[in-house]
Amino acid sequence: MKKKIFITGASGFIGSHLTERLIAENYNVTALVPYDINSSIGWLKDVKNIKKVKIIHGDIRDENFIVKHSKNCDILIHLAALISIPYSYESPKSYIQNNVEGTFNVLEAAKRNNIKKVIHTSTSEVYGSAIYTPIDELHPINPQSPYAASKVAADSLAFSYYKSFNIPVCIVRPFNTFGPRQSGRAVITTIIAQLLKNKNKLFIGKTDTKRDFTFVSDTVDAYLKIIRSKKDLSGKTINLGTGSTVSIQDIIKNVIQILNIKPKIIKDKKRFRPKKSEVNLLLSNNAKARKLLKWKPKFSGKKGFYRALSITIDWFKKDKNLNNYIDDYQI
Repeated sequence: MKKKIFITGASGFIGSHLTERLIAENYNVTALVPYDINSSIGWLKDVKNIKKVKIIHGDIRDENFIVKHSKNCDILIHLAALISIPYSYESPKSYIQNNVEGTFNVLEAAKRNNIKKVIHTSTSEVYGSAIYTPIDELHPINPQSPYAASKVAADSLAFSYYKSFNIPVCIVRPFNTFGPRQSGRAVITTIIAQLLKNKNKLFIGKTDTKRDFTFVSDTVDAYLKIIRSKKDLSGKTINLGTGSTVSIQDIIKNVIQILNIKPKIIKDKKRFRPKKSEVNLLLSNNAKARKLLKWKPKFSGKKGFYRALSITIDWFKKDKNLNNYIDDYQI
């Protein structure tokens, strides 16, 4: 019998792709999506066979709600979070409420409901500017934005619940996941969407920063491997990255090449992070994921990135997808 899985943040970018995969593999899925006046289900509206999923509308900040609806689940996957770094400069308290208190509620639900496996989603931003590369899981933590700090706090809570209450939580740390359905606040999304809507100009911030961009299907593969794993991954932190980097400048060149256009590149000061908050390089050491999960990204290196970028652009080219993105990509 397939396991019962409860997913927070199911209507978001990674969450919707993961939900789609779980449906395809006949898991019993309960999906938490944020409550709003329109009863929106976010990107789940584009997921095949979504009627097979039990969708509940609620708030990750409501402890009793999370405890109530995660009863009788085998696995709890925590993806819900506020993610935009620029917006975290404007409204840091909301990141504490969502990312820290929300994680506390998930961990309390796991404790009270005796859930067998918890997968908590972190971010590579917790490492900050690299002291050494590639970055392994032992690299010092150095949050340089309120967003990153809120995720460090959430990770620490998760680890403390493992140590204090033996909660079977595994922390996954994705490195810059990208692909169809990603937030308009993400750099690859803003480049593609701007150039598809206005082929003459691109407004962009710092372009010499480098990131380990991981295609969403590879990230989802890792979650599936953790779900299926018979190993005890409790208390483990696992990086999910390709082990190679791409600069923002090279992304722009690749997108321009794929679209066959010649736009004017305009540096927009509003898009720069505060100087001490900028992280110039994130490059993963994924040896632990390879060893523990037998996980190997299918889209890695320059060729793999170009293929994944092409797939992403093809998705954005469809009007029904592109129309989901507004014209102001500042935050």
